[in-house]
Amino acid sequence: MTPSLQDSRASILSWSLYDWANSAFSTTVMAGFFPIFFSSYWSSAGSVQESTFHLGLANSLEAVLVAIIAPLLGAIADKGSYKKRFLILFTFLGAVMTIGLWFVQAGQWQMAVILYILATVGFSGSILFYDALLPAVASREKVDFVSSLGYGMGYIGGGLLFLVNVLMYLFPARFGFADEVAAIKAAFVSVGIWWVIFTIPLMIFVKEPSEYAEKGALRVIRSGLSQFIITFKAIRDLKVVGTFLLAYWFYIDGVDTIIRMAVDYGSALGFPASSLIVALLITQFVAFPSAIAYNILGRKVGVKNALYIAILAYGGISILAFFMNEEWHFYALASMVGLFQGGIQALSRSYFTRLIPEEFAAEFFGFYNMIGKFAAIIGPVLMGVVTILTGSNRLGILSIIILFIAGGLLLSRVKESEGAQGIEDFRKSVTAQELERVSR
Repeated sequence: MTPSLQDSRASILSWSLYDWANSAFSTTVMAGFFPIFFSSYWSSAGSVQESTFHLGLANSLEAVLVAIIAPLLGAIADKGSYKKRFLILFTFLGAVMTIGLWFVQAGQWQMAVILYILATVGFSGSILFYDALLPAVASREKVDFVSSLGYGMGYIGGGLLFLVNVLMYLFPARFGFADEVAAIKAAFVSVGIWWVIFTIPLMIFVKEPSEYAEKGALRVIRSGLSQFIITFKAIRDLKVVGTFLLAYWFYIDGVDTIIRMAVDYGSALGFPASSLIVALLITQFVAFPSAIAYNILGRKVGVKNALYIAILAYGGISILAFFMNEEWHFYALASMVGLFQGGIQALSRSYFTRLIPEEFAAEFFGFYNMIGKFAAIIGPVLMGVVTILTGSNRLGILSIIILFIAGGLLLSRVKESEGAQGIEDFRKSVTAQELERVSR
């Protein structure tokens, strides 16, 4: 990595602003208004269960699609220095499809699903290349801080626009809208515009190393396909990477399950919708300073130890949720989630950069994001099965602690020093196989 490309204030701030940009989609669209608006306006289903099935199917299709293409596109991006270009392409796909929701009329759930899937593919795909640009933006000494800054900017940016969108929904007339429907559609448009505008700094100031810039497009694709096959075969030898990804899968599955199922759990306990929205906002704004502060904790106790603390905290959240019965309890737990959510995500990402070769960052982050897309698979099923078998939502949420225990135990087997040797062995393996292919 060219040192001059790293640690520039302009590139660090511009890279971090992209999290500010795309987090508006995850808050306003994914977590906030799309699920509610889909069931109440777009869906023509005869029952709530059928509407939920349609929405769940859309999320599953998007997750599988991104999980399949992420490592392959990552390999191509590495071989052609296309990370930034792919990020911009996926950004515009996501933003345009989100704005397109404005034109979907009542009952047109099929069109809403298609646009939502494409928008979410744009969101997820852009994150892959955003993460992969991190080694180009930050040196090893600053990568934890920069990763935390990105998550912090995302929480505050997404939270601010979500707050405005909630006010638009609650008081449509004050914002010049005829009703709540117009306000929510306008919120989707605002997300697309916000997303594009705050991507511009990254387009201008973040520079990507161009070791492979002279290669033609077809050669890049062939090289990327070959590299993907090599890495897929060789990753089994990178035991440190494999062990970390497995640990990450378990504990991030627990984190995502709590995030995704919190509203459903709160509803099951009888809390009003207004309280649930307030809790989402609390999480966003607490997570902003916490993500930055968690980087300081990582420096003092070590990144791996900071991850242990966050995993332990989430286990504690699962236990406290079991005893929750008042609205203020829900707000308190929302604050606790905010305290550790950004930290565990940011330090997981920066810790992963220590275990992989920088020149293959996009490809390895393809696998990293693939694991992330398959997260929240075990947790919701575990929670649902336990709830059905026991008849208790409280035991359902408590069962998630199993994922944090498994993730913590696997993380204890990750040795960063062994990862350095694995990286060198991997580089030699790739070089040898590429030379053999050329000689043929």
